[in-house]
Amino acid sequence: MKATFVSPLGPLTLTEEGGQITALSWHSAPHDPTPLLAEAIAQLQAYFDRRLTRFDLPLHFGTGLNAQVRRAMVAIPLGETRTYGDLSRALGAPAQAIGQACGANPIPILIPCHRILGAQGLGGFSAPGGVETKVWLLKHEGAASLLI
Repeated sequence: MKATFVSPLGPLTLTEEGGQITALSWHSAPHDPTPLLAEAIAQLQAYFDRRLTRFDLPLHFGTGLNAQVRRAMVAIPLGETRTYGDLSRALGAPAQAIGQACGANPIPILIPCHRILGAQGLGGFSAPGGVETKVWLLKHEGAASLLI
């Protein structure tokens, strides 16, 4: 099942499988909302309206290191960031593997991979708009002072 939400960043399509959100992508899709997808859209609207600081949705985290990295990203409070090195030390995995796990995140925004920065800069962002979208999200969350 899929449902599309029109955000300030363009259309975002959420996918639900097995009672969990499994993907968020930057495009429109046929709109077939379930109660979970309707709740996810309501929470995204509240996030973009600055009325929500933490999502409360059943998310599919995957397995192995990807799941560990995704859970670590969800634990980062709104307005804060971590580096790839921070997660590397916390999870006992190479920073490059952390970066790969961030880039493979299928549920951006809800699993906030945009809150992970490089030691000397922003790092990458795989969503349309790339680093500009990452900067927009960080500014939206009040983390702009961290970008200077």
